[in-house]
Amino acid sequence: MIAPLTRRECLRRAAGGFGSIALASLLAEHTRAASDDPLAPRAPHFEAKVRSVIFMFSTGGASHVDTFDHKPSLIARHGQSISIDNWQGKTGSFERFLKRPDWEFRSRGQSGIAISDLFPHLGEVVDDMCILNSVHGDHTGHDKATMGMHTGSFNFARPSIGSWVSYGLGTENRNLPSFVVLAPAPPYAGAQVWGSDFLPGCHQGTHVKPGPEPLPNIRRSLADDTLQLLEMRLRDRLNAAHLEARSGDAALEARIRSFETAFGMQSEAPEAFDLSGESEATLQAYGLQPGTHTGFAWQCLIARRLVERGVRFIELIDTGSGSGENWDSHGDMKAHAPLAKAIDQPQAALIRDLKQRGLLENTLLVWTTEFGRTPYNTSAEAKGREHHHQVFSSWLAGGGVQAGMVHGSSDELGIAPGDNPVHVHDLHATILHLLGLDHERLTFRHAGRDYRLTDVAGKVVQEILA
Repeated sequence: MIAPLTRRECLRRAAGGFGSIALASLLAEHTRAASDDPLAPRAPHFEAKVRSVIFMFSTGGASHVDTFDHKPSLIARHGQSISIDNWQGKTGSFERFLKRPDWEFRSRGQSGIAISDLFPHLGEVVDDMCILNSVHGDHTGHDKATMGMHTGSFNFARPSIGSWVSYGLGTENRNLPSFVVLAPAPPYAGAQVWGSDFLPGCHQGTHVKPGPEPLPNIRRSLADDTLQLLEMRLRDRLNAAHLEARSGDAALEARIRSFETAFGMQSEAPEAFDLSGESEATLQAYGLQPGTHTGFAWQCLIARRLVERGVRFIELIDTGSGSGENWDSHGDMKAHAPLAKAIDQPQAALIRDLKQRGLLENTLLVWTTEFGRTPYNTSAEAKGREHHHQVFSSWLAGGGVQAGMVHGSSDELGIAPGDNPVHVHDLHATILHLLGLDHERLTFRHAGRDYRLTDVAGKVVQEILA
């Protein structure tokens, strides 16, 4: 449904907002079907469990057997040789040596779920989490696996999951983007992980880089309101004339609509990214020092503020693709320790903060990585682990998801899925389902065929739904 047009909105936009030239055209635009406005709020396919998603991605490949997938047999058989049939995407027969986790696992919370000592803070909120220990993908390379986790396609550029959500549901706040990415640097596969590809360009993720000025050039350059309104009115006229001569140009329409969002962001975005009003207790809970503008704690707190303001899909990317800057611990698993410390307290604080504010029931939190790491290596003395797409761990928390449970398992050594395997397509289908979207009906016709996030596969993981 299209939100009612308020008198204030009508006057503001008719006086020079980016969306319309004059009152008559504004009213005509507003009465068109929602399909004519790619960012208009849209009804879901069925009743949604959540309104927003916070998608947290730890790039590089976090080890499942060192974090959330407790394997006593792997500990007991440390150093023993084993024959495997897949090594870094190559099939054959390979002799490898089992490696135990570098951290102890302990039962946490009333649920008694075992989590390693890498995540003591998350262990305190494990009763609010749903851990998936049987996730698997299709590729062992960083670029392909990262793209698959974000777009459902492991081989070709496709729209990001955030873009699909924006396309399916529109936005509730036209003064902020519907899809925001908080990232110090792009992960493997680059900016295409938040790209809209063949979807209208207005659904592409807006990249916000943590720092003193997270949104450069957002403040208006003109000191006088009247001058800015006159300038916008002229730009509206030129845009309208340009568009009229090129009707049906979706990219041009999306670009013009982005101007309207940019205008709204001038008034709302600076406040949304301003933490000066947050209490000292809140900052301490996230582990954030006053005046800090970087780090995963900052990203988590900003994500909560964006959820409060109606942003539909927020992605937090944990570190970048540079050597030694992510979870790609080939040389020594001890490199996981500082990375886990950087996200452990903020993630736990985010869960608590949303819950205390009554927002957790309307928000879905997802944490994942592109793949896991091998439970074995080429020698018994190896300190690191290699890429492992056959099975790995992810977790969810929030509305519509059962809390304090583990779904699925890997085999006794953490090599392959055991019970209830969850493919990346299944994870995507479940996220869409919780937003009220049927992954088989959320399609877009491009190049003569209907595309969807889950390609021709995927099923909702019904067992984890509350």
